[in-house]
Amino acid sequence: MKTLYFDCNMGAAGDMLTAALYDLLDEQQQQEFLDTMNHLGLEDVQVLAKPVKKCGIGGIGVQVLIHGGEEGDADAQVEEHHHATLEEIRGTIEGFALPEAVKADVIAIYELLAEAESEVHQTTVSDIHFHEVGRLDAIVDITGVCLLMYYLKPEQIMASPICVGSGLVRCSHGILPVPAVAWLLRGIPMYTGRAEIELCTPTGAALLRYFVKEYGQMPIMETEGIGYGMGKKDLPWANCVRVFCGNTAQTKKDTIVALSCNIDDMTGESVGFATEQLMASGAKEVYTIPIQMKKNRPGFLLTVFCHETDESAMVEKIFRYTTTIGVRRQSYERYVLERREVDMETEEGLIRRKEVEGYGVSRSKMEYEDVARVARKYGISIEEAKRRLLQ
Repeated sequence: MKTLYFDCNMGAAGDMLTAALYDLLDEQQQQEFLDTMNHLGLEDVQVLAKPVKKCGIGGIGVQVLIHGGEEGDADAQVEEHHHATLEEIRGTIEGFALPEAVKADVIAIYELLAEAESEVHQTTVSDIHFHEVGRLDAIVDITGVCLLMYYLKPEQIMASPICVGSGLVRCSHGILPVPAVAWLLRGIPMYTGRAEIELCTPTGAALLRYFVKEYGQMPIMETEGIGYGMGKKDLPWANCVRVFCGNTAQTKKDTIVALSCNIDDMTGESVGFATEQLMASGAKEVYTIPIQMKKNRPGFLLTVFCHETDESAMVEKIFRYTTTIGVRRQSYERYVLERREVDMETEEGLIRRKEVEGYGVSRSKMEYEDVARVARKYGISIEEAKRRLLQ
C-alpha cells in the first residue's frame, strides 16, 4: 500500500508541507507543478522552490512572492490586512485551472478553517472574514498541497504526534495565542515541545486534519523517497517537516468492545441459553472461564465481544439473560485481516468459502455448516467431506 508518513516533530505549516511533498517528485514533475501553480490565475503571485539547508540538512524551501516580495515585505504590505469571506475564497478557487478533485479538496480545507474561526470567535461561518489564512500565500500553500496529493496519489496518509510549540503570534487582531490550531487538532495527539514559538499554523493544522487518517509511530515501510520541507525560521534544531513515501503491508484495524461480568448463581443450561441469545443478537464472540468467587463459591467469568455500535444493545441483553447486576467494559483496537465470502459451485451445490488476506498471509476455509451438511448426507467425517468437495 502506497503510504505517506509525516514526521511533525517541528510542527507543520502550509509552505513546509508543500515543500516536503514537492521534494518527493522527480524533476519533470517538479517543473510541471511549478508551471501549474504559476498559471492559476492569481495576479502578481509567483511560486518558487529552491534548495535550503537547516542545521546541515538539505531540503526544499517554497517561496510565494506577492508583488515581487514575500509575506511581510514592504512591497507585499498591500495584502497584509486584506480580509476575505469564505464565499470570496470559494469563487477564487473555482476559477483555478485545476482538476475538479483538487479544487474540491482546497474548498473543503477552507471550510474546515472557517468552522474553526467561527468556533473561536463565536460567530457563524458566513460571518467569518479570513485574515492570515485568507492571504494569497495561504491560498497558494493549501492549493499546492492538494495538487501534490493529486500527483502522488497515496493510498494511506499517516503522521506522528504534532509538536505545536508555544508562545504568542502577531496578527491583525493583535498579539495572541493561536486558538484555531487547538480547535483544529482536537482529538489529534499533540505536544508543546521545547520551542517557545508557534510551530503549527492554522493552515498546517487544517491540512493535516483533512488528509491524515492515523497518528502514531511510523509503520514498517519500504521507503522509496524522503522529502524535507524547510520552514522560514532559523532554530537550534532543523526546522522542517519530513515526509516518507513508501510501501506498507495491507493493514486494517478496528475497535471492539469487551463486556464482562462474574456470575455464580446460574445453571449450565441457563448460561448456554444466554450465550446463544447473545450470539444471535450480534456478539462477535462469547466465552466463559471458570473462576473462584467470594465465600469460595465456584463461578465463571462471562465475556462478550461486540462492535461499539452494538454495545448498548448487548449490555441490555446481558442484563436480560444473566443474573449479573453489573457489567464491565473495555475497548480494544485490533488488527484484522481483510475478509470476503466466495460461493463455490460443486456437485453438492453452492458451498460458501471464507477467504482472508493481509500482513503477508492468505488463506481460505469452507463454511462449517456447508461442509457438515455434506458429511451428514454421506455419513462421513468433516475431513472426508472437505476432501470430497475439493476434488
